Amino acid sequence: MVDQARASRLAKRIAQIVASALEHEVKDPRLAMVTITDARVTGDLHDATVFYTVLGETVDAEPDTAGAAAALASANGVLRSMVGQRTGVRFTPTLTFVLDAVPTNAKHFDELLARARDSDAEVARLASGAAPAGDPDPYRAPREDPED
Repeated sequence: MVDQARASRLAKRIAQIVASALEHEVKDPRLAMVTITDARVTGDLHDATVFYTVLGETVDAEPDTAGAAAALASANGVLRSMVGQRTGVRFTPTLTFVLDAVPTNAKHFDELLARARDSDAEVARLASGAAPAGDPDPYRAPREDPED
């Protein structure tokens, strides 16, 4: 039977342990700008997926995602050992690291919203000096019968 509450608590704990280990114990310079964003554990508690992002050192610089992925792969065994020691579960879950797509998607949505704002501003600019295409009153008045 799957206990989702236990799986979510374990996932949260795994994310905390891995983030703390990357910050304080794993001494790889490629992991200096890695941030753990989320973790998910399967229902049987045997597999954990850890999501991470890599920040650029400057605003204009592209982050080194390939180097971070290689560093996480090389530190996988050490991180799994730490997770096993600090969680106390019978079976230590295998760790899989996945680059989080949320920052990329958020950047794309921001660009789409900026384009929509520009388009709306252009439409508003064109509509400010426009006149109606037909009659000023497009609704017809009711006909009056001459007999009345």
